[in-house]
Amino acid sequence: MKIRVLTLKPSKARIEVVEAGPSKSKGGRDLLYLHGAGGHMPGDPLIAALATKYRVVAPLLPGYGQSTGEDGLRDMLDITLHTLDVLEALNLKKPIVVGHSMGGMIAAEMAAIAHTEIARLCLLAPAGLWLDDHPIADIFSKLPYELPGLLFHDAEAGRKLLASGGNMEDPEFLKQFLVMNARRLGMAGKILFPIPDRGLAQRLHRITAKTLIVWGREDVLIPPVYGDAFKKAISKSRLVRIAKAGHAVGQEKPTAVLRAIRNHF
Repeated sequence: MKIRVLTLKPSKARIEVVEAGPSKSKGGRDLLYLHGAGGHMPGDPLIAALATKYRVVAPLLPGYGQSTGEDGLRDMLDITLHTLDVLEALNLKKPIVVGHSMGGMIAAEMAAIAHTEIARLCLLAPAGLWLDDHPIADIFSKLPYELPGLLFHDAEAGRKLLASGGNMEDPEFLKQFLVMNARRLGMAGKILFPIPDRGLAQRLHRITAKTLIVWGREDVLIPPVYGDAFKKAISKSRLVRIAKAGHAVGQEKPTAVLRAIRNHF
């Protein structure tokens, strides 16, 4: 994996971009990956898996990593247009667009707005809808030690991945984690807090892209019933459920997600 920083015009926002996989000259097909509220996980298993078959380009939203410009993004429309600007600046031509959770919400909004630019869409347990009978847990109220069980079917494996060699019980590591997380969740809160309903349900019918929806069967953050709601609303869509996977389905079962994408596109 390599990292570069691009500057958007005219906002001057600096965007950190992670790139991995074979180049175009070696047959790498472009895939744009949009992360969830937690950002990229250390040594992200999903990016690594996707990079075995695709040229993965994974920008970080402002407020994450080295990316700046979060003060200029006020709402869902701003964030969607920002991400379309990033897509244009990256000079990606008809990439497969993959978005996880919050990133799936942004990807769906992009596809609803920009029909001609988004032709293939993969939504991994996307946020953006709200069903009164199936409320979504409030991640903003959770403490770090609660996150592995909320995001992963295998909570112990999730804890190790999130800590990435650190110790959630170490006060210094925990302090650094909380400071980093505060900036990220400050950005994510603009569209996810107090609930992630920003009117996406009224726009999903506009999506014309061939769409794959993937959900972990054991997702306790956004219940799998939301997958059915997305499938019903998007005409050219297929829903795949992956066993023994929680909300972080791509990080927990990266090979299964890669297989689903390759089979669909």
